[in-house]
Amino acid sequence: MAARSAPSCHLRLEWVYGYRGHQCRNNLYYTAAKEIVYFVAGVGVVYSPREHRQKFYRGHSDDIISLALHPERVLVATGQVGKEPYICVWDSYTVQTISVLKDVHTHGIACLAFDLDGQRLVSVGLDSKNAVCVWDWKRGKMLSMAPGHTDRIFDISWDLYQPNKLVSCGVKHIKFWSLCGNALTPKRGVFGKTGDLQTILCLACARDELTYSGALNGDIYVWKGINLIRTIQGAHAAGIFSMNACEEGFATGGRDGCIRLWDLTFKPITVIDLRETDQGYKGLSVRSVCWRGDHILVGTQDSEIFEIVVHERNKPFLIMQGHCEGELWALAVHPTKPLAVTGSDDRSVRIWSLVDHALIARCNMEEPIRCAAVNVDGIHLALGMKDGSFTVLRVRDMTEVVHIKDRKEAIHELKYSPDGTYLAVGCNDSSVDIYGVAQRYKKVGECAGSLSFITHLDWSSDSRYLQTNDGNGKRLFYRMPGGKEVTNKEEIKGVHWASWTCVSGLEVNGIWPKYSDINDINSVDGNYIGQVLVTADDYGIIKLFRYPCLRKGAKFKKYIGHSAHVTNVRWSHDYQWVISIGGADHSVFQWKFIPERKLKDALHIAPQESLADSNSDESDSDLSDVPELDSEIEQETQLTYRRQVYKEDLPQLKEQCKEKQKSATSKGRERAPGNSIRLHFVHGYRGYDCRSNLFYTQIGEIVYHVAAVGVIYNRQQNTQRFYLGHDDDILCLAIHPLKDYVATGQVGRDPSIHIWDTETIKPLSILKGYHQYGVCAVDFSADGKRLASVGIDDSHTIVLWDWKKGEKLSMARGSKDKIFVVKMNPYVPDKLITAGIKHMKFWRRAGGGLIGRKGYIGTLGKNDTMMCAVYGWTEEMAFSGTSTGDVCIWRDVFLVKTVKAHDGPVFSMHALEKGFVTGGKDGVVALWDDSFERCLKTYAIKRAALAPGSKGLLLEDNPSIRAISLGHGHILVGTKNGEILEVDKSGPVTLLVQGHMEGEVWGLATHPYLPICATVSDDKTLRIWDLSPSHCMLAVRKLKKGGRCCCFSPDGKALAVGLNDGSFLMANADTLEDLVSFHHRKDIISDIRFSPGSGKYLAVASHDSFIDIYNVMSSKRVGICKGATSCITHIDWDIRGKLLQVNTGAKEQLFFEAPRGKKQTIPNVEVEKISWASWTSVLGLCCEGIWPVIGEVTEVTASCLTSDKMVLATGDDLGFVKLFKYPAKGKFGKFKRYVAHSTHVTNVRWTYDDSMLVTLGGADMSLMVWTNEMESYRERRPCDSEESDVDSEEGGGYDSDVTRENEISYTIRALSTNIRPMFGIKPHLQQKEPSADERPPVSRAPPQPEKLQTNNVGKKKRPIEDLVLELIFGYRGRDCRNNVHYLNDGDDIIYHTASVGILHNVATGTQSFYQEHNDDILCLTVNQHPKFINIVATGQVIQQICQLQPLLSTSGMQ
Repeated sequence: MAARSAPSCHLRLEWVYGYRGHQCRNNLYYTAAKEIVYFVAGVGVVYSPREHRQKFYRGHSDDIISLALHPERVLVATGQVGKEPYICVWDSYTVQTISVLKDVHTHGIACLAFDLDGQRLVSVGLDSKNAVCVWDWKRGKMLSMAPGHTDRIFDISWDLYQPNKLVSCGVKHIKFWSLCGNALTPKRGVFGKTGDLQTILCLACARDELTYSGALNGDIYVWKGINLIRTIQGAHAAGIFSMNACEEGFATGGRDGCIRLWDLTFKPITVIDLRETDQGYKGLSVRSVCWRGDHILVGTQDSEIFEIVVHERNKPFLIMQGHCEGELWALAVHPTKPLAVTGSDDRSVRIWSLVDHALIARCNMEEPIRCAAVNVDGIHLALGMKDGSFTVLRVRDMTEVVHIKDRKEAIHELKYSPDGTYLAVGCNDSSVDIYGVAQRYKKVGECAGSLSFITHLDWSSDSRYLQTNDGNGKRLFYRMPGGKEVTNKEEIKGVHWASWTCVSGLEVNGIWPKYSDINDINSVDGNYIGQVLVTADDYGIIKLFRYPCLRKGAKFKKYIGHSAHVTNVRWSHDYQWVISIGGADHSVFQWKFIPERKLKDALHIAPQESLADSNSDESDSDLSDVPELDSEIEQETQLTYRRQVYKEDLPQLKEQCKEKQKSATSKGRERAPGNSIRLHFVHGYRGYDCRSNLFYTQIGEIVYHVAAVGVIYNRQQNTQRFYLGHDDDILCLAIHPLKDYVATGQVGRDPSIHIWDTETIKPLSILKGYHQYGVCAVDFSADGKRLASVGIDDSHTIVLWDWKKGEKLSMARGSKDKIFVVKMNPYVPDKLITAGIKHMKFWRRAGGGLIGRKGYIGTLGKNDTMMCAVYGWTEEMAFSGTSTGDVCIWRDVFLVKTVKAHDGPVFSMHALEKGFVTGGKDGVVALWDDSFERCLKTYAIKRAALAPGSKGLLLEDNPSIRAISLGHGHILVGTKNGEILEVDKSGPVTLLVQGHMEGEVWGLATHPYLPICATVSDDKTLRIWDLSPSHCMLAVRKLKKGGRCCCFSPDGKALAVGLNDGSFLMANADTLEDLVSFHHRKDIISDIRFSPGSGKYLAVASHDSFIDIYNVMSSKRVGICKGATSCITHIDWDIRGKLLQVNTGAKEQLFFEAPRGKKQTIPNVEVEKISWASWTSVLGLCCEGIWPVIGEVTEVTASCLTSDKMVLATGDDLGFVKLFKYPAKGKFGKFKRYVAHSTHVTNVRWTYDDSMLVTLGGADMSLMVWTNEMESYRERRPCDSEESDVDSEEGGGYDSDVTRENEISYTIRALSTNIRPMFGIKPHLQQKEPSADERPPVSRAPPQPEKLQTNNVGKKKRPIEDLVLELIFGYRGRDCRNNVHYLNDGDDIIYHTASVGILHNVATGTQSFYQEHNDDILCLTVNQHPKFINIVATGQVIQQICQLQPLLSTSGMQ
């Protein structure tokens, strides 16, 4: 259906009427090109007075409230409001973003200022501390941040004559800041007796440490340093809102409507009183002033911009007008002329010319206006008022025709009938009145069917019917003019409506997003000719839909600019323009309608670059009209990788269990075992949900990942080396252009990206802190210096890193849908692409942000899901593979061609020097020429093509290909089934690595006398693996159902396998052919065991809590063990084959006699005496110590005892493999712990000779082989983690000093006010306080006690002398170390005590002091580098919670 695709026409913003004068200051400037820059709503406007033309910057997502101009006057910085506000630095010439600064402020950005050379930008936030922040804006990096003041800051400026100095002012304060290193330090201005303590509204810095500031009372305060030296009284009659410094001097503007010009020494030159000029009016208030040469720009509170030529100062030229503060709701268009009428709560009605972009008439009314309508002949203009009245004016001279008040509540909508006879007036009291126009607006009818306020009205073309919408979302019909309600639907069916402005009705069903409130959409207007509909909503968005728009969740194009709710929207009479008005931003936007959009025209209306993507074909019903998603992709999009418990939660969880630990550690615990294990080989490759994660290294080894392990595989020697730095699933891998470093990203609450060296396997950099839940894609830049990463949080955040420094360069929200790939442009390091679910986006870096443009598809294709992407041979060319098997070819952001490449999704793509290689779900590898015109060769991955040297068997022909890489004369292919294959250019295929396919793996058994093991998995395969040096899969058999357990018979000839449907089978261990099978249970078979010795009996445990015992020879069931209350998890035979030990899911340890299955109760003392043939139990006294402190959140899933009964290996839910000494009696035993599996370890088994431990990862589907290293010959390795959950002092001895120092908590001491109250400023940093008579009339200080005041009468006040620190006795040694050093070749000693750094001269005994700290110094070090002689760094205790970091002070000791 047509409505399900977005319309092919387009809107382009042509003009914005208005200027933001209210609540903003200093936001109007001349650029270098003599254009005027300002802002309104969420749009930055560059206006050329010469050409009467506007350009727009639309990179903001909410109201802009601050603006600063770069000293070179081309770049502009603007700051917005919002929960996560950001600053954009943009070019006023191209209106493109240069840099985005974000992630620091909250609530909004109140002021901005560039420094003298334009390298740094300072911003002030609207948070409770009014944070001041200094940026290196080009890099998008914050240099320094400090709390600004407890009250609002109104202005901030760099001192242009002193480097690193700033001044800020606001409510009753002015502060002088110095920037030293990364610390901003303020000093408060001292008002003294020279002037009253005032709110300072604006400031400008001058030479000789002079600062001029404008105060609320109209005075100008002049500061020298931090002291007020004089005031210029009565400079203005009221508050001075704006002060602008230029080469000629200073200009000030105030609430009194005057502009005053001053020379460089602040002597008055002239006054311009705007209220007295032709365009002036009473109450005019100046908010912004800019003086350049002989021109002055003035912005007023009421949204006007004046330009004044100095020598004709009495004739200001009005260059922009808009509505004043107050909601703007009324909008109407003239029926025959290009005119729009607006009316607002500012009580003015205004007529705008859409051709001349100018205000042509204005009339002030008595009441706020809420709606407007123009009669068919364009003669009468009706206005609905907030007080329930309506007024009719003549359009040509704005004189009143009639004023009628029949209602008490606001009139929200009125419309003339198409024949001009009637006026329908809808009121908030839920009635519609009909008036006869010819009878001087006599009331002729009333419609009273609604139960809620009337929101919209439309007349039928023949003027016989009226339809209404109300606040309840009800649509009602009435016969005209009487107002009788029409309830018969048939009568309405054929009615043609003259206009469509109603928001509910069949024709506009599709405009409503899912889960939207009935009042979210404020206005609609239908264009019958163009078959499009325009809507305006509460989120500041204008949308274009096809008309009629019948089905919910229709596609649309959206346009941003308005910052808050858009209250009304209308087509002009000839459908050339759309006019929209903003409620809170009270601005009028005029959009040009561009009908059918052809690609050649599309270049000049390329998608507007913006952070909040404008012009998108998004719809809220994401995948509703997409062809069915491929099953593999569908499955992958469902994966969230969220965990209940992440490994990084462990320290916290252990902390919560401290009490439990303490009771346990009082008893001496067993030491950890002497043996250790080392990872030797991993069977498996992560292909089922990852792509392009397989590469050749520099020296021809193969690097890939599985579980939490980065693997480097040497195919000549068939050996593996491992990077074990991750602690959870690795989801992505990228290789450095030089093929020697690798980046891997993992799952985690705060997931990390590791960059590591493939040669040394050591980490070079670990990046954290900006992603959530996991990192799903990474890519290096062509020069290898940068790294891009994508997270799996809800917005799929994209981060660009300087990975060597570990520094975040830029960051942006990617998409609400899953992103599969990120690729950096090899030619331009600042550009990248992301591709994912219905998503292809082209990004470029702008400071701390990234700016994305959606790929423009046009008529060439449909919005498809992209699975892979690469760049081509120029920076403009990009290629992406879709979920339907096409390759899309992009130039810049435009799709230029699609080529059918595969049947089913194209999962992987690799660019060659001349051409490309692709791989798809169809199991075909295709080689292409460099323009994707010809497919040069295809390789099918088939069993028949397998070369003799393969390390395993191919499970199926044409497996789905997930990764492709080229190098060393071969094509490397990774499949969804967990296989890695090497394809020779001539055709043969070698299988190198393989693991289980998707589905959990639980079943594991080791052979009784050979180095082989068997595994069975939910992927419905039974596999036999060789654990000796050949490391390959020896045999595989497909099963009818998945399985969870298996066991070799004692002679190794038979293999029993328990399946998930309650059946089990016995197979020949060599051929894997069936010997016998039984099906007695309905639930999963969870464990299966042959009795020791001859293997006479087979015990089969199931999830329905029974154990069946079968006689193997007679193939009959001979006993059933009953009595368990939950599913059976583990079973073990005793050495005689007469007794079964059983564990259940309810943590019961039970015993049954075999073969009858009688339940036995055996006391603990006796249990220990029994010899068990195997021990895989996790319960009982012998293994009490294997349960961790945090046993509530993690299960021990498996255990296995060595045949010498010395070492117990366990696997748990968190992916840890642990070794304990056996028996592990007593709680929380000591252990050695190893991380390689990512999630739960489902099974562990020692081989027959204990030389190897084999472990299975459930969800990571990997089989890991570890070698057992005896204590005697083992070299120490860092991965031998000797951790245990509880560290007690037993091992390391005890020292009272160390323990005491360990327990000191500085934080508590510095923060607990009862011990150490710390308020105010240290005496030597204080400014003189105003005395009682200087105190401002309004003061929060308590009144001084009477007694004190009477005592002082008549006494001469003695000046307070300053105290000078002379000598300090003491040195901080009790809890600090290495804090005494020689300086100056031994002449001086440097040390610290309290909050003072002390330089002690040995010869004279004199001391000098560093006193900038304000709390205890805890550490000190001296720079040893010859270049930095006498530089000392000291670190202190934090003083206040609000401070961002403890002070680290670096000082030169001279």
